[in-house]
Amino acid sequence: MSRQITVADVARRAGTSTAVVSYVMNNGPRPVAAATRERVLAAAEELGYRPNRIARALRSRTTGVVGLVLADALNPYFGALAGHVEQALAGHGRLMLIGNAGYSAERQRHLVERFLDARVDGLVIASADAGDDVAAHARAAGVPAVYLHNGPATGDTPLVTADNGQAVREAVAHLREHGHQEIAFLAGPQDTGPVGRRREIWQAATGGRGVLLRSGYARAEADTLIRRLAATGAVPRAVIAATDEQAIGLLSGACATGLPVPGGMAVIGLDGTPDSAYTAPSLTATGQPLAAMARQAVDLLLDSASPPYSPSAALVRRRSCGCEDG
Repeated sequence: MSRQITVADVARRAGTSTAVVSYVMNNGPRPVAAATRERVLAAAEELGYRPNRIARALRSRTTGVVGLVLADALNPYFGALAGHVEQALAGHGRLMLIGNAGYSAERQRHLVERFLDARVDGLVIASADAGDDVAAHARAAGVPAVYLHNGPATGDTPLVTADNGQAVREAVAHLREHGHQEIAFLAGPQDTGPVGRRREIWQAATGGRGVLLRSGYARAEADTLIRRLAATGAVPRAVIAATDEQAIGLLSGACATGLPVPGGMAVIGLDGTPDSAYTAPSLTATGQPLAAMARQAVDLLLDSASPPYSPSAALVRRRSCGCEDG
């Protein structure tokens, strides 16, 4: 078994002291002449030296790692959001660890505690459960945290989310342009978080004219719902689905029952996930500003100088509402 290369080995190869090697590897605290710095880096590369991140963390009390607690890693919306968070953190020289809560509040609390035990520099919590302020545990430990997508209505932790009001009102107005006056809304099992707010805005925008439907967030559950409605002749002519996963389930069930989309039922989703462009027909959706949300969350986490705001979600018009792909 080969011996681990140490700072002392690099110092001997470069002809410097171990202190100088440490200054180079840690970018300080003392300056090092450019020629000496290059010599140390060349020696480290020749020897295959890798700094001990754990030892460095113990000395500096920072790890360079941020934890992301994700509501559901299998949901394309949260998967895309995680990718943007990772990219934003990389711009600040940070690594990201992901924990999948799987829509479990208990698992979410457990992940927060595990990340705190691992001494992460901060926490981004992309939550689906707005009940328990799990970020309070981070604040008590002196670790900065920020909620992304959803979070408790009260508390001291910043929340970054999109402007759902504009997204839903634009979806309602667009379906009316296609001649639909009664517009149904497919909500989740309960009115919580962004989905609950989207339902409230739909109700206000339609004046209560439209059927409220409910299903779980999985595609299969929305698929089952539309098959049942088709069997009873109760399919609404236009539906806004709270999530793209539900909207894709509607399209699947419609296809299975021979229900034409958009001729028999127009559909709009409210997430704008990457999958929405590749359904049959392609799904009209409000493109959530995931990149802007992720950048703002990371900026707030690492530099709390700017207040949170809600970036706007724009409607991407495709075939499922009656438009041509744009």
